[in-house]
Amino acid sequence: CFLIGFINPNFLSTGNFIRLLNSAAIPIVLCMGATFIILMGSIDLSVEGIVALTAVIASLLVANDITAYKLGLLAVPVAMAIGGLMGLVNGVVHVKLKTPSFMTTLGIGFAGLGIATAILGGLTVRIADPSFRYLSLGRFLGVPMAVWIALVAFLVALTIQQRTRIGAWIYAIGTDEVTARFAGIPVEKTRILVFAIAGLFYGLGGVLAAAQFGQGHALIAQGRLFTTITAVVVGGTALSGGVGSVVNSIIGVFIVVVLANGMVLMGIAPYVQQGVQGILIIAAVALALDRSRLAVVK
Repeated sequence: CFLIGFINPNFLSTGNFIRLLNSAAIPIVLCMGATFIILMGSIDLSVEGIVALTAVIASLLVANDITAYKLGLLAVPVAMAIGGLMGLVNGVVHVKLKTPSFMTTLGIGFAGLGIATAILGGLTVRIADPSFRYLSLGRFLGVPMAVWIALVAFLVALTIQQRTRIGAWIYAIGTDEVTARFAGIPVEKTRILVFAIAGLFYGLGGVLAAAQFGQGHALIAQGRLFTTITAVVVGGTALSGGVGSVVNSIIGVFIVVVLANGMVLMGIAPYVQQGVQGILIIAAVALALDRSRLAVVK
């Protein structure tokens, strides 16, 4: 931060700080769900598909230029419920068919993108509901509403992690699933439930994306998967499971967002920025892995 601020003093301005918070809002919401999945030792690649579908559905349920629906803020729980349902499908397919989580979620993610594209036929729906747009554009105490919503999402995730049995079971499964079974933990039910919880967070992320851009389309979530996984891993949550927390993911989000913002202010080309992010995630994985637990690297 000091280096970027030295090169471009605008980085340390209050306005840029608010922009950083606003840029971090949606990634924080998505990371809350992804963190739980990774803590279990699984991976969720359906982020973009769920966000795209929920953003499209939310935009169609509020005042828009395609449909006559005007549900207003009632569209938020509907979109979140659909995200939770897709997460539930992720969990059920993964557990019942015993397919790898990365392949299961990749398929569900593509299905979500396909459905979103089919619903709109490749078109873009434009939102005309001011109350819905307020979720992102509105301000409270000078801070965008999306930031406050992200804060609430973080507190909910932190409560699940630290104050519920589900949170303890997530760590147990990620640390040693065999031992967790012997301890009487319902591993399969927990996995299904955690994927559903992650879907709820992705659904909320889809709502915020639609509110932020004022529109819904199938490509609205493009790039969100890479940012989400990068932030969780850079924050120190191990891909092998059992190590990390949602607090770590918050730190990871700000590392990624500050780095991206700083490179823009320093005039670094976009393709170089992508390369830096790629190197960052490889370095983070290399540093986070506990090699004493890895007999074989697959």
